[in-house]
Amino acid sequence: MEITLEHVAKHFKDKTNKNLPVKKAVADVSLHLTPGVWGLLGANGSGKTTLMRMICGIMKPTAGRICYDGVDIAQLDDAYRDIIGYLPQEFGFYPEFTVQQYLEYISALKGLTDTQAKNRIDELLVRLSLDDVRRKRIIKLSGGMKRRVGIAQALLNDPEFLVLDEPTSGLDPGERVRFRNLLSEFAKDRIVLISTHIVPDVEYIATRNAIMKNGEILLTGTTQELVSQMHGKVYQAVIPPQELHMWESEPGIQIVNLRNEADGSICLRYLGNPTDIPEAEAQNPTLEDLYLHLFPKT
Repeated sequence: MEITLEHVAKHFKDKTNKNLPVKKAVADVSLHLTPGVWGLLGANGSGKTTLMRMICGIMKPTAGRICYDGVDIAQLDDAYRDIIGYLPQEFGFYPEFTVQQYLEYISALKGLTDTQAKNRIDELLVRLSLDDVRRKRIIKLSGGMKRRVGIAQALLNDPEFLVLDEPTSGLDPGERVRFRNLLSEFAKDRIVLISTHIVPDVEYIATRNAIMKNGEILLTGTTQELVSQMHGKVYQAVIPPQELHMWESEPGIQIVNLRNEADGSICLRYLGNPTDIPEAEAQNPTLEDLYLHLFPKT
């Protein structure tokens, strides 16, 4: 089982002013997705959602092709939709729908029998801690609960390929941990693609990651492979509070975290060189350090 993207691009014309240049939302992306959890990392506006909509067959590429096991997804059509689960950033529902009614409706759209739908809905409501609100209208739920309902609908048909766009938006830390554990278990023999700008969501569970910027894939690799690029670039130093402004404005230093200490000093974590700040100590880099290095203004 594999999803292959071959030189995929998506261009948009300005409908109000045809004299403006074509916008390249996605430019020449090639990827080879295999079973496991894949993280698609990038800042807002980097092209992640457009790319995922094309991968799901919702939007057609301007150029290139997307294949499932060597066959173009446009050719597979309904057969491809049968094996995919998709959670968009915002999923729609009728205001009067309860959680149960919504999941029954989506089950019918996905072709599940009544028995299959009942069993699957019962299982997912328990696993996603929604059983107590199954009779409650979705519009009355908290943001985190609504997001879990969206996750449930994406899992209804037990998909071979699961695509999730910013899935943990609105979830509290405990919900995010439970969700990551669920995905790790689910992805044993399936492909799971998670688009996010929240790096910890994929740092520990992703088999591989792709980092996207300005419509292009900058880097791909395991978390360990990507993080290795930041060795020798992450440091920590303790400074007097009156020096903070000086180091914040110092060229070549990117402060990624700071902490006020009990003695009044400030502990800085920064990207740069060991000689930038006196007595700085090298730190083990993380995927978030790489992300902040690539997206310094996010």
